[in-house]
Amino acid sequence: MRNEDDAGFREFARDRTLALRRTAYLLCLDWHLAEDLVQTALIKLYRAWPRLKHSESVDNYARRVLTRCWLDEVRRSWRRRERRDGIVPEPVSDRDDPALVASASGLSDVLLAALGEIGPRQRAVVVLRYCLDLPIAEVADTLGLSQGTVKSQTTRGLEALRAAVENRESENRESENRESEDLPTRGRSR
Repeated sequence: MRNEDDAGFREFARDRTLALRRTAYLLCLDWHLAEDLVQTALIKLYRAWPRLKHSESVDNYARRVLTRCWLDEVRRSWRRRERRDGIVPEPVSDRDDPALVASASGLSDVLLAALGEIGPRQRAVVVLRYCLDLPIAEVADTLGLSQGTVKSQTTRGLEALRAAVENRESENRESENRESEDLPTRGRSR
């Protein structure tokens, strides 16, 4: 690749890495995997950069590559959920803190946890449609699906998301009720 191509790609990567990382996090709900996905997507974009540099849809192509990298990762049979029992390290900066990113994007902890409970394809459609505000045609193009499939996956994904949120909220209410019953009342002696 020529030096001017390298400089253009470095500028694109510097400007778009944070947005791609947030999108990857919303898809996989794991910061480490999100960073790996962004790195893999940037490698693939670098290979295609000479063809893409003059295109107006570089951002769309980057989202498509990132989403497909995540879907490929989910499909791998060797990938299993690992148990994380260790101590979580402190984030280096505030922008690396998942809670701050989630609150900045308007997503509650309950909604993030519920996103983790729906299927990968439905999650991809919901994140692209409602977190990134992409139109149906662009989501269909990004995922390589028909517009009808995007609509049906959106409907099913939202239904599953609503059920997961309601389930989590009812669990939270039940635990709060149990905690309030266990609190001693003031002024009473036993």
